[in-house]
Amino acid sequence: MSSHKQRFTSRWGMLITVLGMAIGTGNIWRFPRIAATNSGDEGTGAFLVAWVVFLFLWSVPLIIAEYALGRKGRLGVVGTFTKLAGDRFSWMGAFCVFVAAAILFYYTVVAGWCFYYFGRMVFMGPDLTYEAAQGAWDGFQSTYFPVFFHALALGLGAWAVWKGVRRIERVNKILVPTLLVIVLIALVRTLFLDGAGEGIRFLFTPEWSTLSRPRIWLEALTQNAWDTGAGWGLVLTYGAYMQSRHGVVQNAFITGIGNNTVSILAAIIVFGTVFAILGQEMSRPEVLEVMKTSGPAATGLTFIWMPQLFAKMPAGHVFAMLFFLGLSCAALSSLISMIEMVVRSVTDLGVSRPYAIIGVALVSLVLGIPSAMNLGFFENQDFVWGLALIISGAFMAILVIRQGVRSFRENEIDGAVGDWNAGRPWDAILNYVVPILAVVLLGWWLWLSATVYAPETWYDPTDPFSLMTCVVQWGTVIAVLLILNRWMAGRVRSFNQL
Repeated sequence: MSSHKQRFTSRWGMLITVLGMAIGTGNIWRFPRIAATNSGDEGTGAFLVAWVVFLFLWSVPLIIAEYALGRKGRLGVVGTFTKLAGDRFSWMGAFCVFVAAAILFYYTVVAGWCFYYFGRMVFMGPDLTYEAAQGAWDGFQSTYFPVFFHALALGLGAWAVWKGVRRIERVNKILVPTLLVIVLIALVRTLFLDGAGEGIRFLFTPEWSTLSRPRIWLEALTQNAWDTGAGWGLVLTYGAYMQSRHGVVQNAFITGIGNNTVSILAAIIVFGTVFAILGQEMSRPEVLEVMKTSGPAATGLTFIWMPQLFAKMPAGHVFAMLFFLGLSCAALSSLISMIEMVVRSVTDLGVSRPYAIIGVALVSLVLGIPSAMNLGFFENQDFVWGLALIISGAFMAILVIRQGVRSFRENEIDGAVGDWNAGRPWDAILNYVVPILAVVLLGWWLWLSATVYAPETWYDPTDPFSLMTCVVQWGTVIAVLLILNRWMAGRVRSFNQL
């Protein structure tokens, strides 16, 4: 059977695959650090409130849209924009694909780190002192091992998507349950650590005044996009393999809430473990500084401090292996979805699937090497393309708006047997809330970058965290895609008989 005509074998298979896409290193590696960075002196609860607000104002509505768009279009992201919005909008779909591809280039590097540390925990165990853990990390980064494990991650991801959605589904049926079992084991172990309660209380204690900080809202929205995959086009790609009888609203809520529940559990594990171990020898501000000042590319907490914490726990060697095994499963399941999204869009342009997979893997290998060899470049790409997810989400909303939000809901979402209706609130969110959030928060950040965060360097495109580095990279990609727009639309229509 053609991979384009394949369907998920069951609703369970589809959900486990989409959860595998959503639950990745962003939940375990990124979320606890972002939560700690946006905490107040009394706690992190206010950030969690903003994060939950955006789950229901951004992530779940966009996931509903992507499921329905994928099921209706039965194509990749570029093909869906061309088919449903018209030829003039092909570049928007291509931009969404490029954002996911740009993240893929450095995400494979993170996956490689996870694989390496899992092997290190198996054969060498966790390092007891900061100096030893930092030395292990520096030694790893000074070799070509990051490139090797980057290539290994790509190879595993390419193998998983080679046979289409059926193999993707089978692989995720192993990875996701394994990850969830490991998370639950680690959670139970954390709850029995002396002092863990202090960290968990801090995690859920709100300091409401912190909500006046603009950056908290931007970080909450960006983290939601990272956490759930909403607006990337990943859910749209998997939605193309949905069976027609499956509804989308319940699936979207399960995807969003299930994913964010894992993020909360991961934060409980990290906050509880860090406070339990470091709280014995450090004050609360010092413990928080460890969590916030996480080293280059946010590596410190996961790859330097967590091994030390495990080394100080009873049976720490076992839990260190389980932690990095779970992190590796999370990384691989999300990596698979990114590769499939890019591959599916390339095949919509008329390239055969085997050639598309090989091409995407080789390009990702080459363009990921700078991130593997230079953490400064890695941080720049994470910064630029993480923010670009807000633009991708706005483009997804535009795709629905082009068809008429109300008619799209009535024809493609509401009325499915056994499913909920999205209702008129969804119309308002897609028509107004998502576009306004994208414009206001991005505009807010651009203004603050120029006037508050980096007034001396905002115009310098060589500064890795400046406003201009985002504008130049986004603008270059959009300009190229606009030039190629007619060619892409023609290829999609020609090879998919539209």
